Amino acid sequence: MRDPPVTSVSPPPMVAVAHGSKDPRAAATVAELLTAVRARRPDVPVLTSFLDHAPPNPVRVLDGLAQDGVDEAVVLPLLLTAAYHSKTDVPGVLNDVRTLHPRLSLRTAATLGPHPLLMAALERRLTEAGVEIGDPDTAVVLVSAGSSDPSANATIWGMAREWRGGAGPRGDGPPHPPERLRRGLGWRGVVPAFASAARPTPGEAVSALLDAGAPRVVVASYFLAPGYFADKVRREALAAGAEVVSPVLGAAPEIADLVLRRYDEARTEVRAAAAV
Repeated sequence: MRDPPVTSVSPPPMVAVAHGSKDPRAAATVAELLTAVRARRPDVPVLTSFLDHAPPNPVRVLDGLAQDGVDEAVVLPLLLTAAYHSKTDVPGVLNDVRTLHPRLSLRTAATLGPHPLLMAALERRLTEAGVEIGDPDTAVVLVSAGSSDPSANATIWGMAREWRGGAGPRGDGPPHPPERLRRGLGWRGVVPAFASAARPTPGEAVSALLDAGAPRVVVASYFLAPGYFADKVRREALAAGAEVVSPVLGAAPEIADLVLRRYDEARTEVRAAAAV
């Protein structure tokens, strides 16, 4: 599905940059998410791009905007943690575009995570899969793709630790509502796992929790879209004894809200810098 044409440059277009996958379900999920974003803010032109495996690439999208006379855009990584793609690939895109169009003003939004809205989306997906949030007989494995970047993996460890503590990850957003903090999250435990590049694997984490006496283990899938890793995690976790593996985050309402929050933050930072 093609993006709608950019008919206005105020506010500036959002160029969403997803990872990309050979699996067509991934592009379809990104399209569904960005449709939800457009429905929330019809005034914001939203364009889709992918770093790999699927067209169009972000350089082509930004080049097209510049040729159409757009002089400003917000590049928004649809990435859950800051790692290689956000630290290397996205800056590489910006450098290429600035070489082609030095007068095009490009602002880069932060990656989606960490943020409390992501935890809310994870809980939504677990609830939809039949899991009672905070059940003291349930242990949770928080599974991400994994990265060669230690700081990215450390983020997932931190999210698991804070989720286990009952307040969810602080990230850079507001705390959870007081009524939720009073209720608390009494999980049996929460541990991280990684689909690649780091340990433990999902199967190892599930087995360890069951061996430690957890009556029930469920897996929270920290993936934006379906694909190879999400399918691999489901197979491994269920084979190891997990009762539930939640669906990917996809177009959960919290994710659409977070995309717009990151867009607005990027614009606010620009205005604040200009006022100094």
